[in-house]
Amino acid sequence: MNGSLVVVDDVAASFAQLVADRTATRTATQFAVAFSGGSTARECYEHLAGLRESSIDWSTVDAWWGDERCVPLTDGDSNYRLVEESLLSKVPKLASVQPMRSDIPNAADVYDRLVRSAPPIDLVHLGLGPDGHTASLFPLSEGLTASAERLVVSNLDPLAHNPHERLTFTFGGIARCRSAVVTVAGAAKTEALHRVLDGDLTAPAAHLANDDLIWLVDPEALGSRNAR
Repeated sequence: MNGSLVVVDDVAASFAQLVADRTATRTATQFAVAFSGGSTARECYEHLAGLRESSIDWSTVDAWWGDERCVPLTDGDSNYRLVEESLLSKVPKLASVQPMRSDIPNAADVYDRLVRSAPPIDLVHLGLGPDGHTASLFPLSEGLTASAERLVVSNLDPLAHNPHERLTFTFGGIARCRSAVVTVAGAAKTEALHRVLDGDLTAPAAHLANDDLIWLVDPEALGSRNAR
């Protein structure tokens, strides 16, 4: 397993505090975060929104997305909508918000150029699927073999476990981020987490290789495995 494994009782609260700490100790004027989707992500962003107002200067934060379903931004399955409901609508206005839009031609190319034209993202938030996927990089999918120069691609789950075509950061896009934080909560993720811990490269998340890679894991997800 690459990165640091940190076992915490409350993944969402720990994530929120980590983001607050990173924004407080940044050396640049702006701080860019790439958001995720899923139930654990929603809990993380609700905790982030609930921090005391002085914890984060939101006017200096730029919002990006690490992956998105190819649905309208207002759709119930949209990662943008999840972040809007759980965080953006509850905090002061951010410096910028850059959603992944699938309703434009060549959407993956457009977002790839947008990310490439900006400074490296400070922190990308990732999850872990029961099949071992992270972002929208699914087992056996074409996105796993994208060239190292490519930052964003469109991708499908060839096993059809995850609906909708997706836009997603590639491993190269994730590696370009200064830090990556993977939040893993609940017993439903135990098998996938153990595959990553064992270096099972059929689990896409086992390929994450950021220099600053943090796994925030709760005891339920870890199961009987001892922290390393």
